Order: sequence, then structure tokens, then C-alpha cells
Amino acid sequence: MKNIIAILLFLTSTIFAQTIKDISNVVGIRDNQLIGYGLVVGLAGTGDKSQFTMQSLQNLLRNSYIKIPTSSIKSKNIAAVMVTSKLPAFSRQGDKIKIKVSAIGDAKSIDHGQLLLTQLKGVDGNVYALAQGTIIADLNNLTTGFIYDGATIENEVDYDLKDESMITLSLKTSSAKHAFAIENKINKRFGKKLAIAEDTRTINVKKPKDMSMVKFLSIVQNIKLDDSFKKKIIIDINREMIIAGADITIDPVTISRDNFTIRVKKSPLSEEEWNDNAKNRGVDIGDDVKIGNKPIVNIDNALINTKSAPTVSDLMRAMKIMKLPITDIIETIKLIKDLGSIDAEVEIRGQ
Repeated sequence: MKNIIAILLFLTSTIFAQTIKDISNVVGIRDNQLIGYGLVVGLAGTGDKSQFTMQSLQNLLRNSYIKIPTSSIKSKNIAAVMVTSKLPAFSRQGDKIKIKVSAIGDAKSIDHGQLLLTQLKGVDGNVYALAQGTIIADLNNLTTGFIYDGATIENEVDYDLKDESMITLSLKTSSAKHAFAIENKINKRFGKKLAIAEDTRTINVKKPKDMSMVKFLSIVQNIKLDDSFKKKIIIDINREMIIAGADITIDPVTISRDNFTIRVKKSPLSEEEWNDNAKNRGVDIGDDVKIGNKPIVNIDNALINTKSAPTVSDLMRAMKIMKLPITDIIETIKLIKDLGSIDAEVEIRGQ
């Protein structure tokens, strides 16, 4: 288990979900899913001996003019895998993209295996990228892994923006309040009625005649919004990193699991009582936050006591001090979000 987690806690709330781009997509401009079947070699006896793996290896050898029956292949240094990725909008030939590799047989581990050249196709059956490289396995699941910059774009998806006269914005979350606010923001920015909210998720925006679509899109997407829009917490599982606004508050909550218990609340103590170590027991971790073990007997059962409203920042620092694994921290944030105690969008990356 990992005992160290990287936590970046920004001191302002204006970093995430404060522009139109953060809470909406442009209809027609999106990622495309890619998938392929491949072989991983170079595994130290942790591969699989499934029939389809042996057949795939036989076909590969046959292409190299080596004929051998599958019954004579005994190696467990190979594994059959599915390779998935996303083709970003406006990708160009030669661009590199990250790929995810997952074993489909009974392999024990694909860590540090070599993925052989694999075609990645879209839903239309066309090949858009070629993947190859050394796999770095997920420490929590050795039968899945990643190759950063593991595939090269070979074919592109055409997006014709030059002749478009309007764009359509689609909110990531349906909200009449936000749709109306974005309509007003855009119209105020350009000094004319260009945007119309069609429904609680869709805003149609006309392009001024004297402006290119790229410039127009850049202006629209970067229009700043006010603090009424939800803040954001980003959890990157692969990098074991959590990024959150420092002032995202948590309503009072208790989390109890098999290996730890945490109670989060605002302290009822007065200023004088707060500074009295006899009445406010615990470890001072700064920023008017104490993590203590009263009335529980060890640090695995902690009370997070804060002078003002407790925040995600307070919880993260406390859980780091408790040396909890990243999986517990991620699940805790998700559960608190599901409970409704965090008023922020939680984005999980790397799943």
C-alpha cells in the first residue's frame, strides 16, 4: 500500500470550473474511443497460456515464415491484451497519445512487458493509431497498465470549423440557472445577442461576421464565471494526485471503515479554549486545524477539529498524516460526495 500521496491544494477557488470551457463541451468536438487486440511479450513467467494467446502467437510467427503448432508452445512469457485509448479532437498525424493495456487471459502480471505493434481502431473499423512500448502496470492491479505516449496517430478525424457560422455549447450537468447565466455572459461580452439558451443544457451561439471561428471559440470558452458555479476536485489515480480548491468545505460527517474512523466537524470551542491544549487535544497540523485521537485511543480513529468550516484541504492533510493508502482516500472523497457533504464536482482520471 502507498503511504505517500501527492496533494496540491490551491489557495484560490477560481482555478476550477470558473470558465465556460470548464463546465461545457462544444457539440461535435469530442474525443473518439479507440480499441485494439495485441500481444505482450517479455514477461517473466507471469503471462497466460490461453488458447487464443497461443493462436495469436502462432499467427504472428507464421507472418515471419515460422510454422509451429500451438501445442508445442509452452511459454508463459506472453499475454493477450486489449488496448484502449482516446483520440483527442484535432489530433494530427505523428501525435502521441496515452494507452491503457488490460490482460484478457489468466496472466498474473503484465508489468514491464513489451506490447508488440498493435492497431487501434475506431467504431467505424478504420485504424487511427499504432501502439507499441513497455507497460507500466497499475500497482493495485498488475494485469492492467499504461504506456504514456504509447501510440502514434496515423489517421485524423476531420473537423471543419472554418465555414461554421455558429457553435452549440452543451453543459456537462443540466442546469437552467447556469444555462441562463452563460447566455447572459456571452451576450454581455460581445455587446449583442449572440447566445440563446435552448434548454437547460444547450446554448446556441452565433459567430460575429468579422471574426474567425477559432478566435471566437477561444473567447467564448475562456469567459470567466462567478463563484456560484461548482468548484472541482480532480483525482488522478495513475499519478496518485489529488487537486482541490482550498476553500471547498465539508459538512459535518463521520467516515467509519474497517481500518479507520474519521469524524470531521467545526469545533465549538472558543478562541481561548481552542488554544488550551488541555481542552483541545490533538496534533496541530497548521491553518487552525487539529487532528486528535480523543476519545478514541489511536490515530487510526481521528477527530478532525477545525476552527472554521472544515475543508477538503483539511481532510486531505489529516489523512496523509494518518498514512492512509491512496485507495482509501479516493473512496472517502467519493463517499462524502455521494452523501452530499461536498458541494463540488469530483472528476476521477485514470480509470
